[in-house]
Amino acid sequence: MSVLSVRNLPPETHRALKLRAAQNGRSTEAEVRAILVEAVKPQHPVGIGTQLANFAASYGGLDLNIVRDAEPVMPADFG
Repeated sequence: MSVLSVRNLPPETHRALKLRAAQNGRSTEAEVRAILVEAVKPQHPVGIGTQLANFAASYGGLDLNIVRDAEPVMPADFG
């Protein structure tokens, strides 16, 4: 875990954080953590399929022909 120190926080901000933390049943530190996590969370998370499609589109598209073998793949035998 990373550690972050915030210097020169105005007293009224600190009081507001303590109040908000108490209202949410958390410590001030936990409240600040929750605020920071929410602030940087993507608004519209993108799934892996969408990322792959966007990647392919950036190269003009890719055609994938996925075919399953009729027989299962046998594990390698090194013995």
